Amino acid sequence: MDYGLLTIIASMSLRLDDIKKPVAKEMEEFEPKFRASMKTKVLLLDKIMNYIVKRKGKQMRPLFVFLSAGACGGINESTFRGASLIELLHTATLVHDDVVDDSNYRRGFFSVNALWKNKIAVLVGDFLLSRGMALALDNKDFHLLSIVNTAVQQMSEGELQQMEKARHLDISEDIYYEIIRQKTASLIASCCAAGASSSGAPETLIETMRKFGEHVGMAFQIKDDLFDYGEEEIGKPLGIDIKEKKMTLPLIHALSKATWLEKKKIINIVKNESEKPKKVQEVIAFVKNSGGIEYARKAMESYYKMSLDALNALPESNYKTSLQQLVQFTIERNS
Repeated sequence: MDYGLLTIIASMSLRLDDIKKPVAKEMEEFEPKFRASMKTKVLLLDKIMNYIVKRKGKQMRPLFVFLSAGACGGINESTFRGASLIELLHTATLVHDDVVDDSNYRRGFFSVNALWKNKIAVLVGDFLLSRGMALALDNKDFHLLSIVNTAVQQMSEGELQQMEKARHLDISEDIYYEIIRQKTASLIASCCAAGASSSGAPETLIETMRKFGEHVGMAFQIKDDLFDYGEEEIGKPLGIDIKEKKMTLPLIHALSKATWLEKKKIINIVKNESEKPKKVQEVIAFVKNSGGIEYARKAMESYYKMSLDALNALPESNYKTSLQQLVQFTIERNS
């Protein structure tokens, strides 16, 4: 099989609605079940929960859960609870992240802390965490809780490690991979493992699906890195990672090839002059001229290939085909 991204992308244009088709019914049924899992008698809290639900994005995480379950044995009520558990715990981390980052926006909407202030936002995040745990414990879904709890723990550890390293901008490639494995890939891995586990799949297959999700998450994050250098038609604002002093794979590779003076100059810009558009452009040009973009692309393609290889353990089905297409979709995405 030829895994060259250009060949695949040129031959097929994917739409998310088409990918969802094998689980379209389940995805439609999921929304009211998820809303029910957030229900509370506290008026203010219920108002905030409704606001959060209305801001939902592409629902990629539940999609990974349902497709993984379908591909590994079958979708059942446990699968719905697994998807809800992941959404509840992940939403909690996002609410807390917005407080930590002092962010007023999330997906183009006002964040919870922007509308109701930090104290309420922290308590809302705590409520979501407790609802997720209660959902799992009440139904004795201990296997699902274990999978998702590990992901939340790793996400926290990855975030803290990144904050620690950002002070000195001394992140090596190995540390970078560990950080994105924890921060980004662990969540997608938990979606796929939870889906497989809910279907009653054996431990070996659950682990295969976890690795599949991890590879997808790694490719997803490297793709996100590439947006920072204007390599896509649309996406996040150009140079935003540089302005936020984040060390991404293209920059890490470029610095590893630089002379001592070049490295000192670029790190100084990122540390002290990243608010100046001309200086950000200078860093972008340095990365491009140093081969950082091509290096990151190849790394992304490698994880893309590994994710598809992992799916070879699954029997042929519409679910498997959609999982393959969903991986491609995450690589092709423009935002």
